[in-house]
Amino acid sequence: MLNKAHYLLLLCLSSALLSFSQKDKDSIGLGLDKELVVIEEQTIQRKPIDPLRPSKAAFFSAVLPGAGQAYNKKYWKIPIVWGAIGTGVYFYIKNDKDFDRVRNAYKRRLAGFTDDEFSDANGEPLISDDGLIRAQQQFRRNKEVSLLVTIGLYALNIIDANVDAHLLQFNVDENLSLSPHYQYNQWENSSDLGLTLNFKF
Repeated sequence: MLNKAHYLLLLCLSSALLSFSQKDKDSIGLGLDKELVVIEEQTIQRKPIDPLRPSKAAFFSAVLPGAGQAYNKKYWKIPIVWGAIGTGVYFYIKNDKDFDRVRNAYKRRLAGFTDDEFSDANGEPLISDDGLIRAQQQFRRNKEVSLLVTIGLYALNIIDANVDAHLLQFNVDENLSLSPHYQYNQWENSSDLGLTLNFKF
């Protein structure tokens, strides 16, 4: 019969043999081979920055509204630009025509005619002379506002193309970043929190 000392010796020898047959484990104990863990540094391909791109986009939009947006490949903005500027032009032309109609009718009345479009078949005025003067002032004011709005929308089209071209070249790669980081400190058995600023040329 084996006594307790022999059992203890047999147990120690078998555990020693089993421990020599196992592979080395990493420090975390995940069972991964140290030779297999390879961290590859990510390579970033940068697009060349064209400093004249915003100027080109603004120039194209100045020559033809919407062309700068097409240059920036923002095709969905082209109908918006054309619709906005076209609406301003439409209201300018409409107010200009209405102004001309009222002014011509007022001139005919000053000349002594009573057959203008703002009079009935008997020559009685449907709109008085003062009403025609007020209508001329209103249509002139509407025409000027329409012109200002159209010029503003045209300028906004140029500014949008320029700013969009700037933002398309905005640097967002990992070589220029400010990010929080978390690191486990094995020596002190604690975690470290921090902020990393990367700036590489």
